[in-house]
Amino acid sequence: MKHEAAARVVINMPREQAWSLLKDLSLAHNYVPGITHTEITTEKAEGPGASRRVFQSSGKGMDETIVEWNEGHGFLIRLHRGEKGAPPPFANAAFRYRLDDAGHNCTALTTSLMFDMRWGALGRFLHSRLLHKTFRGVIRDVAISMKQFYETGEPVKPEQLKQLRINARQAA
Repeated sequence: MKHEAAARVVINMPREQAWSLLKDLSLAHNYVPGITHTEITTEKAEGPGASRRVFQSSGKGMDETIVEWNEGHGFLIRLHRGEKGAPPPFANAAFRYRLDDAGHNCTALTTSLMFDMRWGALGRFLHSRLLHKTFRGVIRDVAISMKQFYETGEPVKPEQLKQLRINARQAA
């Protein structure tokens, strides 16, 4: 895929503990801004082929299917709407969650969105002029929200996100 937006945070817990949360595909609504609930849609709950549907406050759903699984370290999940492919503005899109040991019983979490834009030259223009900053911000929000959820066990509320952004900027 041509484009990537990524963010990295350090979570104050060992990687094995972070992995036990990450591999639970039913938890996304606790840390992905704008997602209200999550449903596992396959018999398989983890590993390649496992799939979930995440729902936004608008009621729209999006399917996410595991295409790569690296036990203990992360996975790549393809974003799609049923058999229609990636939701606009994407031609293709996947999200990678990656966990690495960061020392001192901490875990480095890298979240990244990899994608191709639809609409040819118009899509490239929209990405370069408008959307690249938005995508980077969304991916950063997912990472800092995951850190908060993993460390506290409490779902991240929309009103908390503004303060989490400020805290993340100050820590950088």
